[in-house]
Amino acid sequence: MPAHPGEHGPAADSSNSSRILQMDPSHLEEVLAIEAVSSLEPWSHSMFLQEMTQASSRCFIIRGAGEPAVAVEGFICFRAVADESELLNLAVHPEHRRKGVGKTLMQFYIDFCRRKNIRKLYLEVNNSNQAALSLYRSFSYKAAGTRPKFYQHRFDALQMMKEI
Repeated sequence: MPAHPGEHGPAADSSNSSRILQMDPSHLEEVLAIEAVSSLEPWSHSMFLQEMTQASSRCFIIRGAGEPAVAVEGFICFRAVADESELLNLAVHPEHRRKGVGKTLMQFYIDFCRRKNIRKLYLEVNNSNQAALSLYRSFSYKAAGTRPKFYQHRFDALQMMKEI
């Protein structure tokens, strides 16, 4: 039983074949595999578990439709407090990149925030991650600052913000 019923449902991608579901511990093997190849500082099993139990946090996966259920294509984790939200983690399996999965997850996130009357959205991204920057800019995120050497004490993070 989802911890937050009614906050997820079908999501349309370019092929109308993906579903967004609340992340649960049974998804973590696939999620961790995606995280390992996607992040400069991958989250651990316990970090995902902790995020899934936080009252202000939401974690979702996207998987292709089909029987039996198709593998996890990507995931998103964010926190929402009052009228603000921070995108904490978003990753797409390498085999599903450039197919609209990231856009579908971002649209789901923004729609979720609108329904909850969240007005300010924040995130941090490696300033050399052109694919992620392009995705966020396509959703009208704007640069709001920089965190020097934020990732691995070597790479700067660009802070971005969007108002809805």
